[in-house]
Amino acid sequence: MSDTTYRALVVDDERLIRWSVGERLSRSGYSVDSADSGEEALEKITAAPPDLMLLDVRLPGIDGLTTLSRALVIHPDLIVLMMSAHSSVDTAVAAMKQGAIDFLVKPFPLQALDAAVERALTTAQARRQIASLTAERRGENTASGIIGDSAPMAQVRNTVARLAASETTTALIEGESGAGKEVVARAVHFSSARADRPFMQVNCAALVDQLLESELFGHERGAFTDAHTQKRGLVETAAGGSVFLDEIGDLPASGQAKLLQLLERKTFRRVGGVTELRADVRILAATNVGLEQRVTEGRFRADLFFRLNVVRIQVPPLREHPEDVPLLVAHFVARFNHDMRRQVRTVTPEAMELLSAYHWPGNVRQLRNVIERAFILYASAEELRPEHLPTELRDPKQSARPERPRDEPIELEAVEKKLIAQALDKSSGNQSKAARLLGVSRDTLRYRMRKHGLF
Repeated sequence: MSDTTYRALVVDDERLIRWSVGERLSRSGYSVDSADSGEEALEKITAAPPDLMLLDVRLPGIDGLTTLSRALVIHPDLIVLMMSAHSSVDTAVAAMKQGAIDFLVKPFPLQALDAAVERALTTAQARRQIASLTAERRGENTASGIIGDSAPMAQVRNTVARLAASETTTALIEGESGAGKEVVARAVHFSSARADRPFMQVNCAALVDQLLESELFGHERGAFTDAHTQKRGLVETAAGGSVFLDEIGDLPASGQAKLLQLLERKTFRRVGGVTELRADVRILAATNVGLEQRVTEGRFRADLFFRLNVVRIQVPPLREHPEDVPLLVAHFVARFNHDMRRQVRTVTPEAMELLSAYHWPGNVRQLRNVIERAFILYASAEELRPEHLPTELRDPKQSARPERPRDEPIELEAVEKKLIAQALDKSSGNQSKAARLLGVSRDTLRYRMRKHGLF
């Protein structure tokens, strides 16, 4: 359980069930109320909607399924677990279709209740996050959100627009790290007819083989040591939407075989499963390495490469379209003004000249980090000046160097998170005091805390 106290409503006409389930939830930190009929439950939901409802199918008066449908009209985000001692497949299916998240057959062990509640909360949170992110990003992540007036970026926008018109076509997005491959993938999804469905992503280089397969395709209970419950993967969660596979060149051999099956047959199996499940998703893959070379080396399946390489989008490095730097700077300044509640009004010509002359080995991501750094370290400034920029941008000798290690953004993030944590510890969690210690506004501090997961 997190620090959040969830409110639960247990609805059953058996007093013992109400007591035992309520007691178990209370011990787990829930605030629990109960009702012995559907009518009473609806009254309580109307007066003070709970986060979670455990609802019996057979009730005096209106039955559980009717109560379920009416409850979700009153409170659409309500998480509902159905319970029944007289279960049938038809009843369970009907409950799930009406909006229940899970179905428990009585009598059930209390450990099963714990697992079902945890799954339900996780699923509901994922649904809300997906809905929120989809609504929030639909506008800013279309093809028009790809920043740049240069010929290379116009070509990228044109290809994205054409690809978005096809709902199923697979794309391979190539480009250096930080060039904007994820931005392009999001633009394809949010410009297409799939925009109302989830956009899910995974970095294939960030997880070990077994965890990556589980993340993508899900797993059955007992599939491996820590698989205590069944889990849906990104492919299932993104039903009707898109799955973005970053660093596709690092997908392990077993995952490559499953991905090929998904692309060719529109089916897949969970890890440890034997049942073939159908999936309607668009696959968007990205790489910063040459997949053809990996095919030659035997590290990537040729048939999968050809299946992914239906439409290829080459995202150029920032050094190849420096004329877009002023537009990107303006975009990031506007974003951080909004996110940090700042009023940076301009970038001086001298600062813009330095930004435009730099070779940007870390591409657009590095440019974004430079602007963000200036916002954080110079919180009172109303304009960005040369002295607000890192040393390597202000030193012509360093600016003229060929590509250098791109460790600074990562190092800066780690140092910043540590400083914020120390300030919060020193101020006993008081955000206003921590902000004063760091010399930034409270809004800026809260923004940085959200980014680093320090809430």
